[in-house]
Amino acid sequence: MLMLKKFFKCRPTSRFGLTNQRDLNVAIIGQSSFAAEVYKLLLKNGHRVVGVFTILDKGNRQDPLAAVASENNTPVFKIKSWRKGEIALPEIVAQYKQVDAELNVLPFCSQFIPMEVIEHPKHKSICYHPSILPKHRGVSAINWTLMNGDKEAGFSIFWADDGLDTGPILSQKSCAVLPDDTVDSLYNRFLYPEGIKSMAEAVDMVANGTAPVIPQSTEGSSFEPSVRKKALQKIDWSRSGVDIHNFIRGLDSSPGASTIIDKTEVKLYKSSIWTNETPTGDHVTVDTIQFPAIVHNNGLLITCNDGIKINIERLSVDGKMMAASNYGKADTVQETIDYTDQEKAYIPVVESIWKNILNMEVGKDTHFFQSGAGSMDVVRLIEEIKDKLKLTLKNDDVYMYPVFSDFCNTLVKRSRGSTDDNIRVEYDPVVIEVNNMKLQFAKQLFINGQFVDSESGKTLECINPADESVICSIQCASEADVDQAVIAASRAFEGEWSEMSPRDRGAILYKIADLLDKNREELATIESIDSGAVYTLALKTHIGMSIDVWKYFAGWADKIHGQTIPISHARPNRNLTFTKKEPYGVCGIITPWNYPLMMLSWKMAACLAAGNTVVMKPTEVSPLTALKFAELSVEAGFPAGVINILPGLGSEAGRAIAEHPDIRKVGFTGSTATGHAIMKASAESNLKKVSLELGGKSPLIILDDCDLDKSVRMSMGGVFFNKGENCIAAGRVFVESSIHDKFIDKVVEEVKKIKIGNPLERDTHHGPQNHKAHLDKLINYCKKAKNEGAELKIGGKRLDRPGYYFEPTVFTGVEDHMFIAQEESFGPIMAVTKFSSSDLDAVIKRANSTDYGLSSGIFTKDISKALRFAEKIDAGTVFINTYNKTDVAAPFGGFKKSGFGKDLGEEALNEYLKTKCITVEY
Repeated sequence: MLMLKKFFKCRPTSRFGLTNQRDLNVAIIGQSSFAAEVYKLLLKNGHRVVGVFTILDKGNRQDPLAAVASENNTPVFKIKSWRKGEIALPEIVAQYKQVDAELNVLPFCSQFIPMEVIEHPKHKSICYHPSILPKHRGVSAINWTLMNGDKEAGFSIFWADDGLDTGPILSQKSCAVLPDDTVDSLYNRFLYPEGIKSMAEAVDMVANGTAPVIPQSTEGSSFEPSVRKKALQKIDWSRSGVDIHNFIRGLDSSPGASTIIDKTEVKLYKSSIWTNETPTGDHVTVDTIQFPAIVHNNGLLITCNDGIKINIERLSVDGKMMAASNYGKADTVQETIDYTDQEKAYIPVVESIWKNILNMEVGKDTHFFQSGAGSMDVVRLIEEIKDKLKLTLKNDDVYMYPVFSDFCNTLVKRSRGSTDDNIRVEYDPVVIEVNNMKLQFAKQLFINGQFVDSESGKTLECINPADESVICSIQCASEADVDQAVIAASRAFEGEWSEMSPRDRGAILYKIADLLDKNREELATIESIDSGAVYTLALKTHIGMSIDVWKYFAGWADKIHGQTIPISHARPNRNLTFTKKEPYGVCGIITPWNYPLMMLSWKMAACLAAGNTVVMKPTEVSPLTALKFAELSVEAGFPAGVINILPGLGSEAGRAIAEHPDIRKVGFTGSTATGHAIMKASAESNLKKVSLELGGKSPLIILDDCDLDKSVRMSMGGVFFNKGENCIAAGRVFVESSIHDKFIDKVVEEVKKIKIGNPLERDTHHGPQNHKAHLDKLINYCKKAKNEGAELKIGGKRLDRPGYYFEPTVFTGVEDHMFIAQEESFGPIMAVTKFSSSDLDAVIKRANSTDYGLSSGIFTKDISKALRFAEKIDAGTVFINTYNKTDVAAPFGGFKKSGFGKDLGEEALNEYLKTKCITVEY
């Protein structure tokens, strides 16, 4: 950064002579892509760049500022040095004065500029500095901002003088420092884009005579030396863990923090504070640390002397960058990839980009950094790849694969949706053989990208409802676990997830859809043994619709936008009003046991597409596919903390989610009683937004002009689908009296054909109920129906065999006052009511008499009656001559005590987005 050594004492006390001119003759003194972008913006704003003064070429590579200026035929002067000792070189100063600049702009300058040059133009000189002056003067300001643990970073544009960044301030801007910020992330997120824009704004202010001259305060001033001094790069392990984390990230990605590992000098990169359980792995010795460090699947875990753990993701050993997880292991050779014709077309484009950056011929063994590239060239490479190939890479892809052939392989993998090679999360698996396959899944909580034990150590048993055997014990989340998950989700939301472009987030959603599809049979088998779902149905619906919903919302991720709104102008000025859709932040999701993976997907896909992060509690009785999903989410490339999955009891983990002050939105599917509790907790905590999909008692009306065979088939599906464990099940069937008996005869005949049995057998139609308590509830439900006078036609009891099997059941003679007519069974129980007249309005009134309003249906060939029913029925979903026809693009949700808010379709996104209105006067 600029260092202005004292040449003679001539500090200006004012900046007189400013006019109202709209453009200036500007000389740019500096280097780098930053300076090149400032150059382009000044031209765009109408200023004239009369000369560019930059550094000598590095080998065959000219600086980006020189390159872009040459393309525009701007005079370029490549200066080795402006002075000799303390004396300005007269020939260089004379050369500079020839361009006759009215203002010097120094956007990024590493050379000593003499005061004859600084003071020569009419409007003197302005300079960019990457700190909030007077703090962190000197060449390594960004590094020291992070190394000192500052909570705020920023930049200053100042009037250059003869001191060390001590001139008067023209403008300053700042941003919050995120917990895991590095020099690269801070620079790319804020200092680079905002700095370029602000430099151009500063020139405009100078041109218009409105540029302030604010003397720098001496209070809080500091000057730190260059971190290029090797002695300053060495980690002092006697300091606190937080200080060490800040030190490492302050030297990331250049020059790197150095230490000794197993007697070898190593540089450490990508540090983060570790809050999860300690993983297993190989032990290594780190310098003076008293605890052994652990090489594990996700990096190098170091326990500092104060007990704070930091995780290092990347190392440099003997100048070679590597994943920290590979330290001490044999070098891996990248797999050979067969490129498609489209992928082959990428290579000459990439070669051209490398050639332009390096200014040299490029071969398969060309090393990006050994050929002279620096960190700014990494930014340029990533941006040009994105611009020309529409592919998004990370800086790490360049650092980890700097050889051209390896880089191309990595680019092709990313284009196919691959993230880091063979990313897997480490855990102690449950391994069982069932359904002619070997299943493997986790039994721990999933927090911040890791499987960890519960803070309380409590566990839950997962029971196979088909034979009542124990599948495994899993960890049970406590309130403290929820708090840790929220911290992780908050960090992810404030960091990498929000920094990622919506299109990149969508790509990860597509990736998880592909992984669900790839593991479809395993997921369906887990769903079957854990929830009792018939395997063939699980393949098609439980897993199949989950895949579809992730693909659907992946497509929405980069299509979320606001509107411009015409409002009355504040004359003589004008106004522009527009809206932005923004994510809430950390969202809580609580799902039921009837469709474990599908309910997770319905809510989480929309939530993540909208840009939020998630703390999710699956049902305690069927959590296993959620934990398998967590494992796959790591492979898909979700950053740590974006998804957190905590099996646990509703009374503890569920309540903690509803009450947590840092969760801003809760999505819940389950019972109406629990929905009441969540609403109350959400209101009393922080007034978080809530969407509820609750109970149902959905009416299905069958008129005598229907297709009777289709009506029987669809009605049975409406009641018995997924063992009746279906929120939109046709809880009450109204059949017109003229066809009632024939309808019942056909239904009973078809019920007798239903094969009840092992859900893994391919010809099974009807599996066990989800758990014992629910089975007992169904038995009591039928007893109460019989006691109130409903006539049992078939079923109504548990099968005499191991497992929670309940016979498909049909009741007739159901009257409006009966319990069976009013309350949801959530099981395979058809409650049939005969109606004798063709007065449709009367039967609609009876159908609406329930407290619920989730779904409804009608079978008739009379379109007028069908549409009248659709208009008057008080339900969120209406089916006409069909039932259970849900689709990922169609909004789903209920009225009355069935809740509010929508899953699926575009409307689901609005449940996880807030609208901000912005008005600009001009």
